Amino acid sequence: MHIADCIEGCFQLMGGDFTNAGRASGDLKSMLAKLGVSQDVIRRASIAAFEAEMNVIIHAVAGTMHYTVNNEEVKIILTDMGPGIESIERAMQEGYSTAPDWVREMGWGAGMGLPNIKRNSDNLKIDSVVGEGTTLEIILYIRKEKTC
Repeated sequence: MHIADCIEGCFQLMGGDFTNAGRASGDLKSMLAKLGVSQDVIRRASIAAFEAEMNVIIHAVAGTMHYTVNNEEVKIILTDMGPGIESIERAMQEGYSTAPDWVREMGWGAGMGLPNIKRNSDNLKIDSVVGEGTTLEIILYIRKEKTC
């Protein structure tokens, strides 16, 4: 696979917009397939992007998902205007959730979002300010060095 230039895209996300949930991550998945990215990277990027997209829809007023793809990596940056994360350490624990009951009744908010993002990314950076919002930087490497 060779990507001639850096490919970029940006999606606007609206809090509470469950009708369009998964659209941004689905479009990213389609674009990666058209570029010929390996199925493993496509699968992991799709899972990480979907989980992050859902976190914005569940918790924030609005946000953006911006991605860049080049020969070396897929970088996905989500920035939201939400409540922020009080304890990133706790939020990284499987099963910990701050989702409201009405979201859980819809089948979301099981507390697997951030753990799934971490599991499916090669590098995850989380910056959050309580009362202002959260930024996730998710990186997946397209080419990995082979080890002996």
